Amino acid sequence: MENALLVQPNPADPRLTRRVTGIDHTGAAVEASVTVERPLTLYLNGQEIVTMMTILDRPEELALGYLLNQGMLRPGDDVTGVEYDDDLDVVVVRTAARTNFEEKLKKKTLTSGCAQGTAFGDLLEGFSAVQLPRAELRTSWLYRLLHRINQLPTLYLEAGAIHGCALCRQDQPLVYMEDVGRHNAVDKIAGWMFREHCDPADKIFYTTGRLTSEMVIKTVRMGIPILVSRSGFTAWGVELARQAGLTVVGRCKGKRFLALAGEERIVFDADLRYVEEESAKHWRKNSREAEGSAGPGGQDPEA
Repeated sequence: MENALLVQPNPADPRLTRRVTGIDHTGAAVEASVTVERPLTLYLNGQEIVTMMTILDRPEELALGYLLNQGMLRPGDDVTGVEYDDDLDVVVVRTAARTNFEEKLKKKTLTSGCAQGTAFGDLLEGFSAVQLPRAELRTSWLYRLLHRINQLPTLYLEAGAIHGCALCRQDQPLVYMEDVGRHNAVDKIAGWMFREHCDPADKIFYTTGRLTSEMVIKTVRMGIPILVSRSGFTAWGVELARQAGLTVVGRCKGKRFLALAGEERIVFDADLRYVEEESAKHWRKNSREAEGSAGPGGQDPEA
């Protein structure tokens, strides 16, 4: 798996973006790319679970990852089928044995807003019992990894209004997923790991989103020992990361970063004289169409 080609959305896929016309700040007519979101309804063993707003590029992985990260599936469960109907925008997950969640659930609808990342589920169930591997993080890996992620052709750079997450090993991104909600992007990677039987012990999880309690809990549930973000932290996220032994590094831009949990496992082996500052053309704020008018500067999403 570690030698696999990078898995990521195709920014040129016409199903994922749409061209629309409008005007800019000068009143001039402009054409821009916008991200297409659609509702995806998830069923588990015949029970309707949730409707999510998503870009629908990886519906099977999103469904599996959502169920895993909500605790409705366990890593050892025998999943007998994951079927996506692109006419109905429905994905059905089936297991060999009925889980104990179907009878408890009511249908929920998730918007693409970040505050609606989770509809239900006791995410803290079993959290304190998780034992993460004590993996080291070398700053030489971190700086090269951030540079490589910035160079990826992404839907964000094509159309904006989207979050990205990456599963990485040392300084190499292995899987990059995007979606209108950061939690969808996380769940897609969890689903991919489940399908590929991916060992999380030596992996790094990267996100463009805030390091909130839920982001920490999902990373711990996935068994990944290192969590990295461009954005900042919440107090409960830091507290839970320290409790779980998760290394958490945020505000990663250019030479700068801030580690607030697991910092003792960071190895400072990079010579900062040879680390480049992040170029303005890689600032992840505006789509390419907006750069000509608003410029690439400004705050990062969720900074």
